[in-house]
Amino acid sequence: MNNTTITALTNAGAYLEGHFLLSSGRHSNRYCQCARLFEDPKTAAEVIAPVAEQLKNVDFDIIVGPAMGGIIAAYELSRQTGKPNVFTERENGVMCLRRGFVIKPGAKVIIMEDVVTTGKSTLETADVIRAAGGTVVGVACIADRYTGDLGFPRYPAVKFNVESYDADDCPLCKEGKLELVKPGSRKIT
Repeated sequence: MNNTTITALTNAGAYLEGHFLLSSGRHSNRYCQCARLFEDPKTAAEVIAPVAEQLKNVDFDIIVGPAMGGIIAAYELSRQTGKPNVFTERENGVMCLRRGFVIKPGAKVIIMEDVVTTGKSTLETADVIRAAGGTVVGVACIADRYTGDLGFPRYPAVKFNVESYDADDCPLCKEGKLELVKPGSRKIT
């Protein structure tokens, strides 16, 4: 774990401990609310700098940030790398490009997320990129919680393993000491 990044996230109020309902429907004792990180541009730049450093030898043309969390992260990575950025967003529950954004056929794309937990928005964004004729060459993020293989190289500022539980087996629920909080932006289906 990158202690400098964890310290910056904690100081920004972005790395939280408690009882959280994740977008996947699972429960966790930790949550990374990266929106808080972007309250201070200097700290956000410092946290994303290691990601930009990892990408300096990666050949890519454009950065795509999935809404909501990836929008500002993609902008900051774009600022640091000099590459253009756009974002995807859900329309009627389906991830898509809107607002006149275009990914040119053959474009090499980095997806920039705030946090990768289940990979859902990353994979939905990858589908949008492929449908436009682009190629995903990597996934960058501030915090990588995903333990599986997305099928793309990953470039996180910090990688950490945070336990999550099925709602029926959640030890935090069984203890009954902490209120369950739903901090994320995605609706649970």
